[in-house]
Amino acid sequence: MVDLTTEMAGLWAALGPASAHRGRVIQFASATTGDGVSTVAREYARLAAVRARKPVWLVDGDLSQQGQMDVIASEPERFGRLAAPVKASPDGSAFYAVTPPMRGRDGLPVKPARLITARACLGGRLFVTRFHTELLRAGQRVEPLGEARYWTALRAHADTVVIDTPAADRSDMAITLAPFVDATILVVAAETTEASEPVALRDEIDAVGGRIAGVVMNRSTWSPPPMLKRLVG
Repeated sequence: MVDLTTEMAGLWAALGPASAHRGRVIQFASATTGDGVSTVAREYARLAAVRARKPVWLVDGDLSQQGQMDVIASEPERFGRLAAPVKASPDGSAFYAVTPPMRGRDGLPVKPARLITARACLGGRLFVTRFHTELLRAGQRVEPLGEARYWTALRAHADTVVIDTPAADRSDMAITLAPFVDATILVVAAETTEASEPVALRDEIDAVGGRIAGVVMNRSTWSPPPMLKRLVG
């Protein structure tokens, strides 16, 4: 079990509370696999959910290797019991596309949003999503969509939407979503990550109009000001 409450409290304080009138969308991203993005995103979502006025959503953006719901289910003492699955899309939109398109047994198109569900925990304060890769057929692929519709719809139902984005060395999701989220938090494993890799990711996110709001260092220790100035400035 990993408990990063103290570290995430520092990050939460630095970002400030979400607006009372508009849900905030934050993605956690890293340059390389193994930097701890999933742990940091989950711990931040948990802390935000305890403090939020409305539910917090943790969106598991790793569409090929889902794991957030399994971890949360294994820690009922911290997250509570998971409730029954519900739809994870308020309006039928999705943040990904399926190619070739899905079709039902009747041959009619099936919306990609049917592939994702959510379950509540923490007494309804936190919702975590699950993408059902087992429903994909051979030859189908899933790619992130560069549009705001899904995130706009989810904002109306959440205090904060936290996206656990797969590492940039195996997916371009962080860059694709960057223009449509309110902030990107970079996660950096200082002892194992080459300095040039997070800087390159920062530059790519900047280039598409994204906003880097902070850096989490070394398994979720909030970075000192010099590092923030170098990567965020």
